[in-house]
Amino acid sequence: MELLHDVGLLKYIIPELEEGIGVENRPKIFTVWEHNLKALEYGAQQNFPLDVKFAALLHDVGKPRTKGEMKRGEWTFYGHDVVGARMSTQILERLHFPRSQIEKIAKWVRWHLFKYDPEEGITDSSIRRIVRHVGAENMDGLVKVRMCDRMGMGVPKALPYRLRHFQFRVEKILREEEAPTVKMLKVNGEDIMRILEILPGPKVGHVLEVLLQEVIDDPARNMREGLESRITELGKLSDEELVKIADEAESKVEMVEDERISKIKAKYYVR
Repeated sequence: MELLHDVGLLKYIIPELEEGIGVENRPKIFTVWEHNLKALEYGAQQNFPLDVKFAALLHDVGKPRTKGEMKRGEWTFYGHDVVGARMSTQILERLHFPRSQIEKIAKWVRWHLFKYDPEEGITDSSIRRIVRHVGAENMDGLVKVRMCDRMGMGVPKALPYRLRHFQFRVEKILREEEAPTVKMLKVNGEDIMRILEILPGPKVGHVLEVLLQEVIDDPARNMREGLESRITELGKLSDEELVKIADEAESKVEMVEDERISKIKAKYYVR
C-alpha cells in the first residue's frame, strides 16, 4: 500500500485512503493513514480472510471527512463509521467486488465501533441488535476487524477480556435460539387441555416440562402420537406426583443449560 502511494498509483485505485495522510488520529500515536495500514498489517500477519483485511484497511476511511472539533485533547470523528461504510461500498463497487463481499465488508466497517463492557450491564437485546445488523454468520469477522483496529492503535492485546466476554455473550445468545424449548414439541398446551379435558392452569405447564425433558433425553420421542399417549399417562398422576416429576425435569433442563454456559465461558476464558 505504501509503495502504491509512493509511486503515485494509489490515487487511481483507492484515493480515499490518501485522505488520511497527515490527519491526526485518536489516539495521536499514528495518523489515520498509518492506523489503517497497521490494522491491515495485523490482519495480514494473522492470515485473516481477505474480506477481514479489506475491512481492516477501510474501517476508518471515513475519518478525514468527519473530523470535527477537539474534545479533551482528542479530535472527534462523529459518524465516521456510517460515512466509512458508504465510502467502502463505493470503493469496492469500483473495484468490482462481488455484491455479497461488499455488503459484508460495509457492515463490518459500519459496526466496528460496537460498545461492550461486561460491567455496564449490556442487555441481550443490545447484542441481538448488533447480530441482526451484522448477521450471525459475520460476527466472528466483526471481532477480527475489531482486533485489527486495536492492534492498529498500538495496544498490547488484540483480544482483551471485554472482547472475549462479548464473544461469549454472542455465542450464548445464538445458542439459546437453538436450545430446546417447549415450542419444539409436536404437541402444545391446547393439545394437553383437550386430551386431559382440563382448563388452563399449572398442570399444563408441568406436563409440558416433563415432555420436554423426555424429548431432550431421547429426540426420537418427539412424535405426536407418542406424546399424546404420554400426556394421557401423565394425566392419571396425582397433582403431587406430577409436580415432583416436573420439578425434577426442570432441574435437569437447568443443569444442561448451566453446563452449556460453563463450556462457552471456558472457551473464551471468561467468568
